[in-house]
Amino acid sequence: MTQENKIAIVNSSSFGKIFDAHLDRLGKLGQVARFDFDSSIEGKELAEALEGYNIIIASVTPFFTSEFFEHKDELKLITRHGIGYNNVDLEAAKAHGTVVAIVPPLIERDAVAENNVTNLLALMRRTTESAAEVKNDGWENRAKFIGNGLCGKTVGVIGVGNTGSRVVEILHYGFRCEVLGVDPNKTELEINIFGGEKVTLDELLERAEIICLCASLNDTNYHIISKDTISKMKDGVYLSNSARGALVDETAIIEAIQSGKLSGYATDVLEVEPGRSDHPFLAYPNIIMTPHTSAYTMECLEGMGDKCVSDCEAIVEGRMPQRVMQSVSPYITE
Repeated sequence: MTQENKIAIVNSSSFGKIFDAHLDRLGKLGQVARFDFDSSIEGKELAEALEGYNIIIASVTPFFTSEFFEHKDELKLITRHGIGYNNVDLEAAKAHGTVVAIVPPLIERDAVAENNVTNLLALMRRTTESAAEVKNDGWENRAKFIGNGLCGKTVGVIGVGNTGSRVVEILHYGFRCEVLGVDPNKTELEINIFGGEKVTLDELLERAEIICLCASLNDTNYHIISKDTISKMKDGVYLSNSARGALVDETAIIEAIQSGKLSGYATDVLEVEPGRSDHPFLAYPNIIMTPHTSAYTMECLEGMGDKCVSDCEAIVEGRMPQRVMQSVSPYITE
């Protein structure tokens, strides 16, 4: 059994680098190797590079497209080291008998929600700017860094699911904010339970002083923050994004920062990752950009790693992993 399994860790900057026990458990299942690919690698090239590997532990990139699966029939499992799966063509995976599994959302809930609010506060209180000034021996210049408070503000949360609902709780109960929630999949009661008020997108845009993006990415919300939606906002809104970079039109963000329509933007995600030192966001002191680290707490990474390893163990033993996106597989015997 062991010799038949080859496990590829693809584009993960954290899996197996902190908790040695995860790699030890994988080593009992078969050969393990780590790969780093360009995020835009073509499907056929990716499949050829991973020839013979029948289990993949995947990050947010690269994209496992239909072309990839056409050349990867031996693949038993893609287990996502995270809760998102928009970089996997689920229909193609199903057609080729590949199970796709994700981390249960609760594992990431606190960590991602905390980081959304952390980045928001850093932006509003100008924390990174003032800390940099101290390093430049400019302590006495502290009056340059007067920020804005969060308590009591009207905050809009777009996406009141797993992490969004936690953001609503933190803002309402921790900062006494009036929280407006937009989510087509949640009822008024479900949003009320967490301390929010269900509203339409237009109402949120008109009323919110701060907007937190917590929605999963789909065809209906691509660039939901655009030149048009920004024009409907109050002047001076702060945005914080811990979800997906493609929820915003980055060009529209920059234009709004330049004009003063937006007071600031904090983001842990980009439409095209990884970001580089020449990214246009980095030219603006009121844009904070972190490298997709919302889930990077020791507690969260340990739980995520445990889930991925358990998925691999299940497939090798002929069992269906938990939290799968589809259940068709010729490799499941139980």
